[in-house]
Formats: sequence, structure tokens, C-alpha cells
Amino acid sequence: MTLDHTVRIGDWFKNTNGDSFEVVARDEGDETIELQYFDGTIEELDRETWEEMHPDPIEPPEDWTGSMDLAREDYQSPESVLELDDWMSELDRMDKP
Repeated sequence: MTLDHTVRIGDWFKNTNGDSFEVVARDEGDETIELQYFDGTIEELDRETWEEMHPDPIEPPEDWTGSMDLAREDYQSPESVLELDDWMSELDRMDKP
């Protein structure tokens, strides 16, 4: 029996313990699925374990930084992206005759 084809990389699920996780890899040859829990823990499951787990599909969390081990101040705010865009615009203007 093969892996469930409805399970795709990037899909989010919740197990019976209430832990949410994302499918980050699949290996059709070995019939394994690799999961990354919201806290960053990675786990590889075989087909039988996946089926016994009975995971429920969920929407991705709004705060995607959980598994990245980032604090809010560690990643760019929209304002800093705009500053970078402005800086690049200045360089583009300098190159024009």
C-alpha cells in the first residue's frame, strides 16, 4: 500500500495530542513522511505510523515563526523592506544617464 496522495508538502495537521505540524518531505520509495512540529522538532514517520496517528488537517498557523526559533525583532518588518526598496531605487537612478 502506498502513501496517501492527498498528503502534500506544506500541509498542516494536528495530532490527537493537539500538537500541530507541517509535512516538510515525502519519500514515495521508502513510504515515509517527514514532519516539522510548530516548535521546530522534526520527525520521520512510516506509512503505518502515519495511518495510526489519524492526523486532522488544519489551516497553517498565523504566526509562522514558531518552528523558525525567531523572535519578532529578529525578522524584518514591512517598514524595513520598504527602506531596502528605496535604497535599491537610489542605486538604479545613479546608473541611468
